[in-house]
Amino acid sequence: MIINDKSIEKLRDLINEETEYRSGPKLIEFFKDLGFNDTYGQGFPSRWKYTDDRLHKINGKPELDKCIKKLFNPVNFIGKTSELDNHIKNLNQYLAFDKWQVVRNGTEITFKKTDKVELHDDNVELKADDFLDKEFDDISIDALGLDSIVSEVLKIRFGEIKNCFAAKAHLSVIFLSGSSLEGILLGIALKSPKEFNQAKSAPKDKEGKVNQFPDWTLSQLIDVSFEIGLIKDDVKKFSHALRDFRNYIHPYQQVSSGFNPDHHTAKICFQVLKAGVFQLSKNK
Repeated sequence: MIINDKSIEKLRDLINEETEYRSGPKLIEFFKDLGFNDTYGQGFPSRWKYTDDRLHKINGKPELDKCIKKLFNPVNFIGKTSELDNHIKNLNQYLAFDKWQVVRNGTEITFKKTDKVELHDDNVELKADDFLDKEFDDISIDALGLDSIVSEVLKIRFGEIKNCFAAKAHLSVIFLSGSSLEGILLGIALKSPKEFNQAKSAPKDKEGKVNQFPDWTLSQLIDVSFEIGLIKDDVKKFSHALRDFRNYIHPYQQVSSGFNPDHHTAKICFQVLKAGVFQLSKNK
């Protein structure tokens, strides 16, 4: 199977963070079964670059198929098959352009070759320009009900984001928006542990226990917030886009992807943050 660069990026995110957080040593262990004999130590590259390099080396080889099967092995998703199916569905959106599809049949993971590019979406298409047209001028950090110290920090960050716009520091807008959203969602989760822990998409360890909140990824916080009705579909979709952009905080990742955000990209990211605050304050 040969896949394009965007599919590799998505597969990298699934390996590094979305299915579970894998540290450098864990990544080395993951790729050991795929023909690599690496060691972890001084000079080890960023996790993003390491995984990118390894995936590009096995692209088009049998090891890539083995990699995907290893990643989606149902034995690692006991008690959370819906989460597994969601990961497969997300990857398939990218593999559609390669005319491939991952198929789970019980405990077996296989691949299906398609004759044409097929895209499926159960929801109405959301366009960035339409999302930007929405007004969120009456948002209130205090209405989120977070700890007062955290709320003050968030207010300062909102001011810094506006300053970054004036200075055309687009990357800074993205990083501040992404990290602020993650902090807000984590704060909401800490205030509502029962609702978050009981969600079907709540991340669990191999024993089926829900992970501690500090171990949740931004992707998981977004999905659970959507599931329990704290955010709507538009914020969910664009929040995942913001999460992807935020990953470019790693210089090697930015270089490998040729990502150079402009004012429009930064504006979308800040809009996601504002829309998230608005919906969370209304629905919490």
